[in-house]
Amino acid sequence: MPALKVDEIIALEDRYDCGVYPMQPIALVRGQGARVWDADGREYIDCMAGHGVANVGHANPAVNRAITEQIARLITCHGAVYNDQRALLLQKLVSIAPPGLERAFLCNSGAEAVEAAFKFARLVTGRKKIIAAMRGFHGRTFGALSATWRKEYREPFEPLVPGFEFVPYNKLDRMQEAVTEETAAVILEIVQGEGGVYPGDPEYLRGVQALCQEKGALFIVDEIQTGFGRTGKMFACEHYDDLRPDLMCVAKGLAGGLPMGAVLIGARVGALPKRVHGSTFGGNPLCCAAALAAIGYIEAENLPQRAAERGEQLLAGLRAIQSPRIREVRGLGLMVGVELKEQAGPYLAALAERGVLALSAGPTVMRFLPPLVISAEDVDMVVAKTAEVLA
Repeated sequence: MPALKVDEIIALEDRYDCGVYPMQPIALVRGQGARVWDADGREYIDCMAGHGVANVGHANPAVNRAITEQIARLITCHGAVYNDQRALLLQKLVSIAPPGLERAFLCNSGAEAVEAAFKFARLVTGRKKIIAAMRGFHGRTFGALSATWRKEYREPFEPLVPGFEFVPYNKLDRMQEAVTEETAAVILEIVQGEGGVYPGDPEYLRGVQALCQEKGALFIVDEIQTGFGRTGKMFACEHYDDLRPDLMCVAKGLAGGLPMGAVLIGARVGALPKRVHGSTFGGNPLCCAAALAAIGYIEAENLPQRAAERGEQLLAGLRAIQSPRIREVRGLGLMVGVELKEQAGPYLAALAERGVLALSAGPTVMRFLPPLVISAEDVDMVVAKTAEVLA
């Protein structure tokens, strides 16, 4: 089959795709590390990383080898029988997780992990009420969407799952008013991503945890975007002393680019009955092998430390930009947001024209989520191009 040009790819997708995504006129066909190329050979520094998926970089050789070897052995294996790759991944996830998380449920995405966490919380507490944060984003399936704040995501599909309530993020007094003996769980992101890249205050997060323990609710931490090294630790909750979630949702960077999610489960959840939940493709050997390779690479190359160093470089560089358009620069590790005083869309488009791909986080925030393998030189280039655009 002959290679398609950018215009041809765009024409085909526009003709046959369902159209739910707002598209940029870019057609990517190849990646290596923190760089990607379009069908016409144009090169970009990738600060999208598949919304934070490509933590170990594109075409990572360790992940590629694991996929190649496993695909020749066994691709799928249902959870009703045992499998070597699944067993090793479960063991690995628990070994790197924050203390107290002892087991895991494997699935295919972050939204599925959130759905499972909600079901487990309602099941073991016997309660229905779930508290989420304003500006929070947890997915687009019905349960996950019920905990997602932005009305443009929610309103077209209402009525959603009942029993959900929103309170302001980083305001412990408002959470204290909301959590009662009827609350099954509180779900929070350690750093709100889609909501504008807002890190949680340490006293707030520890206070929410204590409140959940006092009221008998479960504390669900959403590490779907922050996990696997992105914030400078293996998991973002490790930045906060004594933070011990009862359920922790992970996905995105877990399997080096293959679709995989998981819920890590603590002792307060207790035993789960058989057949209360499941997943046809969850924990399949191919994704498990890729995840083992990705986690191994993160550890061997000390990517959390690299993310901390490159994140400090990126934050410092962006904060040094002299532009009246910038309201604030914030973030943690290689999860950085630049809040503007106007709509971010035109500036993201201008960045892409200059060879840097970045994301929005709400209407006025430019979000940078590069692969953790990004070089210092590429970070400097991202800062320079951003300064050029915002000047």
